[in-house]
Amino acid sequence: MCGHRGGRGNGGRCCPKSRQIRGFLQPWLLLLLAEKPAHGYELIERLTQGADVPTVDPGFLYRTLRQFEEEGLARSSWDTKGHGPARRIYEITDDGLEYLHAWAAGLCHLREQLERFLAVYRDRLSAQEETRR
Repeated sequence: MCGHRGGRGNGGRCCPKSRQIRGFLQPWLLLLLAEKPAHGYELIERLTQGADVPTVDPGFLYRTLRQFEEEGLARSSWDTKGHGPARRIYEITDDGLEYLHAWAAGLCHLREQLERFLAVYRDRLSAQEETRR
């Protein structure tokens, strides 16, 4: 819970729970590929189950995977085993793993900034509420 009680201009509503950080799908995909190689629909299933991503546009996912390949963050190969048509299996590269580590470090820094912001926010709001009483 964000601790926001609402106020003027937002009708007393809190921040939407489903609000996502724009561009956050990329590190999730890299993390899932770091866990194990996978094909696109398996990644979609894992994202919507474990990563708390409500919906994933398959077109966006495949464009992102192709971009990963172009940038050397992932590679793919055709899996012709099993039943049904061949599927492209994606796996993370060493560069992709390094990029994932950089994302995680950036998120740690962002978390510190957010914690500082929220501490100041709570302190200043508490002080304002005390003066109102």
